[in-house]
Amino acid sequence: MIKKYPPINPRFPHFLHGGDYNPEQWQDTPKVWDEDIRLMKLSHCNTMSVGIFSWVSLEPEEGKFTFGWLDTIMDKFSKNGIYAVLATPSGARPAWMSKKYPEVLRVNSDRVRILHSGRHNHCFTSPIYREKCRIINQKLAERYKDHPALFVWHISNEYGGDCHCELCQEAFRKWLKNKYGTLDKLNHAWWTRFWSHTFTDWSQIESPAPYPHGESSVHGMNLDWKRFVTYQTVDFFKNEIVPLRKITPKIPVTTNFMGTYQGLNYWKFADELDVVAWDNYPQWHGWEEDWMLGCKVSFVHDINRCIKGGKPFMLMESTPSMQNWADVCKPKRPGMHLLSSIQAVAHGADTVQYFQWRKSRGSCEKFHGAVVDHCGHENTRVFHDVTEVGKTIEKLDAVIGTTVRPEVALIFDWENNWAIDDTQGPRRYKKDYQSTCENHYRQFWIRGIPVDVINMDCDFSKYKIVIAPMLYMVRQGVAKRLDNFVQRGGTLIATYWTGIVDDNDLCFLGGFPGPLRKVLGIWSEEIDALYDKDRNYVVPFKNNPLKLSGKYEARELCDLIHAEKAKVLAEYKQDFYAGRPALTVNKFGRGEAYYMASRNDEKFLNDFYQAIIKKLNIRRVIDTKLPQGVTAQVRTDGKKEFVFLMNFKQEKQEVQLGKTSYKNLLNGKTVSGKLVLPSFGIAVLERAER
Repeated sequence: MIKKYPPINPRFPHFLHGGDYNPEQWQDTPKVWDEDIRLMKLSHCNTMSVGIFSWVSLEPEEGKFTFGWLDTIMDKFSKNGIYAVLATPSGARPAWMSKKYPEVLRVNSDRVRILHSGRHNHCFTSPIYREKCRIINQKLAERYKDHPALFVWHISNEYGGDCHCELCQEAFRKWLKNKYGTLDKLNHAWWTRFWSHTFTDWSQIESPAPYPHGESSVHGMNLDWKRFVTYQTVDFFKNEIVPLRKITPKIPVTTNFMGTYQGLNYWKFADELDVVAWDNYPQWHGWEEDWMLGCKVSFVHDINRCIKGGKPFMLMESTPSMQNWADVCKPKRPGMHLLSSIQAVAHGADTVQYFQWRKSRGSCEKFHGAVVDHCGHENTRVFHDVTEVGKTIEKLDAVIGTTVRPEVALIFDWENNWAIDDTQGPRRYKKDYQSTCENHYRQFWIRGIPVDVINMDCDFSKYKIVIAPMLYMVRQGVAKRLDNFVQRGGTLIATYWTGIVDDNDLCFLGGFPGPLRKVLGIWSEEIDALYDKDRNYVVPFKNNPLKLSGKYEARELCDLIHAEKAKVLAEYKQDFYAGRPALTVNKFGRGEAYYMASRNDEKFLNDFYQAIIKKLNIRRVIDTKLPQGVTAQVRTDGKKEFVFLMNFKQEKQEVQLGKTSYKNLLNGKTVSGKLVLPSFGIAVLERAER
């Protein structure tokens, strides 16, 4: 087991701090470049992402390359101790290419080819586009392979979208042939006898199209199309990095993800990336309380840490102030920028980076937050906030390469989400797979208990608890691994709408929850979908082993189950299924498997998980009850633990540290007993590994 990972690039074993920099926008006023360097150093920024949307500035005409401006920037960086996260420019191709090679333009699902527009509007299958990307990437690698500023390769930018052109149709058919081999197997997997959808020739297959223009009701096809889009995007990514790997083998490569964006299954990138990176844009101080939003952001940080098995990730983009694309663009309140930056570090980030360094003068992002505002100087609140982050993370070198080692894992699976979203029933809306996962996750976040957020293909053996909310799809081999996990002493927690379909979105026969029926010890006969106004109640049995009491509200989904080998802990109170099991536990080998039959209120989740945590002796980061809005996270190198306390409330709060003595890494003092966190305040404490 790795106890500490090497730095992202060993040449600089410190936190990276900086932002997306677009110097090509200021070529007409090169004095701005020198001022930018001064301001970067003043704000304690050491890293800049450059070249992300620079293709036309690097190749204004086909085959004519103009690297002079980038040479100047790279040289200025190296002379001033600044590193470059150098991007490949495929995220936005030049207009000359669209005009000369229209095949690089995407075709939408309605089969209409788009015009030259926006960004990420290129066909990932196009041989011409792939070749043009290879050429420009090779030119970049050859030119800067020995440049001292080159630190990380930033591949494209926020991959996303799909193309339905004939090239992609043929690629889809080829992918399907490789997967299924024969049309008989494909027709069975897609259950195409329904509505006489059977295919008799591969050429008849087309990608999904909006109804009534085309096909959108074959769920197996929809699922495979999404898988193909991910496959083709990863393949395009692999094509982009070929010259970089060959020419600069020691320079790590990454690309920036977009949280839980459902267009791509990010887990499929894991083997190709050296380091995971993601772009974080929560809307603080808005539609929900900051601490609840903070929990959701932590959930996504944990996903990105887990994609590479616990290896530290890069916070590639965040705003130092506000977005410009939200319904309401609210600036961060004092303290929130440092808090939200350190939040990423607490969950495994070894960088804090921003979009953007300097605000653009025009176009759609001219009012997006930036380190340097249109005023052009350092005398702004935001610049001071960024400088504070830079000074803070310079004190945290000991944290670099450390990771988080939770006892608890929660399954949040991309393909499961796709399948749930596509299925018709038991509700058309408020299926809420992601928010359900977040609700279960929150019970640990509020207690300061670290969690790994994994997909269903990950190793379960290192955890005490695996939580699998709404595991509608159970891919081949997953049930057996969950069986083994529980048999060996693990605790599995499952919910309603679990074990319904296989990899192809075909329903399991013989009774739900399909292959998990044995380990859960129950049979699900049917499910009641409640209207928003409807409520049922879950009533625990007296003297139940979890000591649950009273009654709990159930809403939206109530599973009607039979306890086969499982013990019933609670029952429904009303409706025709009053007295039927609502919560069960099944002893299976040395472990136990719980089944929550209904979507219950926050009080139920709180009481249930409080009992489970106590029963299994799950360790909190700090053995104390945290005030609402305060959470704790810990990173470790196997010898020392680095405890992060974070207050997501606007008022100061107190945390009881007990008798343990900690070293405060931000001021060097020893602290124990009571610690006061100011509004949106943080503390980073060091202690010996427990």
